[in-house]
Amino acid sequence: MSTSVNDDLAVDVVIDDRELHVRMKDGRTISAPLNWFPRLAGASSADRADWRLIGAGEGVHWRRLDEDVSISALLRGR
Repeated sequence: MSTSVNDDLAVDVVIDDRELHVRMKDGRTISAPLNWFPRLAGASSADRADWRLIGAGEGVHWRRLDEDVSISALLRGR
């Protein structure tokens, strides 16, 4: 299955107690264990909720935590 590069953009982020969930432009949801991201895992709910999309959805940035997650890396399982 082939997807467009434009589909590999994030539109929303949800973090629960165990996983980071990123909703993609094409409707997919990509999830990864929170322990892959030690800064997020150890952060408060308020700090986790303070995120913004960067690069038109190519990544997610948490200012308070100085943490960035690349969507392409997340899709590759890194």
